[in-house]
Amino acid sequence: MIQKQGSHSAPLADRMRPRKLEDFFGQGHIVGQGSLLQKALEQDTVPSMLLWGPPGTGKTTLASIVAAQTNAVFISLSGVLSGKNDLLDALAKAQTNKTFGQKTILFIDEIHRWNKAQQDALLPAVERGDVIFIGATTENPSFEVISALVSRTHLFVLSKLSVEDITKIILRTLEDNEHGLGGRDITIDDEIVGHVAAIAHGDARAALNILEAAVGISKHITKNTIERIVQNARLYYDKVGDEHYNIISALHKSMRGGDPHAALYWLARMLEGGEDPLYLARRLVRFASEDVGLADNFALVLANSTYDVCHKLGMPECNVHLAHLVIYLAQAKKSIRAYVAYGRAKKDVKEFGNLPVPLHICNAPTKLMEKLGYAKGYKYTPVEDSSDQEYMPDELKGKKYF
Repeated sequence: MIQKQGSHSAPLADRMRPRKLEDFFGQGHIVGQGSLLQKALEQDTVPSMLLWGPPGTGKTTLASIVAAQTNAVFISLSGVLSGKNDLLDALAKAQTNKTFGQKTILFIDEIHRWNKAQQDALLPAVERGDVIFIGATTENPSFEVISALVSRTHLFVLSKLSVEDITKIILRTLEDNEHGLGGRDITIDDEIVGHVAAIAHGDARAALNILEAAVGISKHITKNTIERIVQNARLYYDKVGDEHYNIISALHKSMRGGDPHAALYWLARMLEGGEDPLYLARRLVRFASEDVGLADNFALVLANSTYDVCHKLGMPECNVHLAHLVIYLAQAKKSIRAYVAYGRAKKDVKEFGNLPVPLHICNAPTKLMEKLGYAKGYKYTPVEDSSDQEYMPDELKGKKYF
């Protein structure tokens, strides 16, 4: 269950959760005037929903506001800490509530951490309307939530909060006497507030955690105070999650589009976030043939050499070698002829199946094979004209792939 916001032992970020939709900062496309969710709350017709977005964008807060404004019983489970038995207990309570005409909102944080069997167990209750299900996830629901559950919920995509939004949250926290830091004689100038908002990278929880830690050091908060807290902070980068695939896609497309500056930025995002340099080197070896290909055959040589260097040196020494390769690949001419040609050949393999090798290009190591016509009529190219010799199966004679 979510810790009570009124408790001063709770983290500052929890104490400062908005209690009303009008106090919710950001996500105007979801909670703004005339939005689907606002109308659903006004008409008391809130649907089951999935909230997908980065950490600290308000998924849990939004779920609790929805529960409060619909006068529903709010049950919260964790995809990490709660199991199937916890779910069954929650559904039993929801069934009892339904008997007495009381709605139940079942909030499952990090729903993507539940396996298929656990998600399947939830499905019947959502279908019957025993619960209004709200699932929160930082991962793409298309891959991490079963399709039957996705099809029975409305998807809301939350974006990273802007610096302006986080600035407003910090200022409200500094002024709030009941739940925040108001009345504690804290001094912090506008520049420092803006700095904290910027380094939070769209995560309101991170901003308030930094602020809370800073107050623990000194009531006079300076830039040096903030730097002492965040100097060891890691960039948000999930090496196995959706952000991983988004950033490697950005790297590829930047190189493909011939922008070495953007390519370097995305490379640095991955390396500084802790990505395995050998993973990146492997992807760049592939890019050297798939995208640069026949336009610059040296690209593959350089990519392979860079992989070898990454294997020998590791990070951080190999970062300059990867940067060298990324710049080269971004600026190189591009040709996908080999990539497309293989795709066409693969299509014929699937369409025509196991076509026999023409006998004249088969070896004939035995007398029996010679007698059967193996190698008969084969023209040895180094010593005779073979320009009219066919190497394709009969069904594909004359076929050109590039």
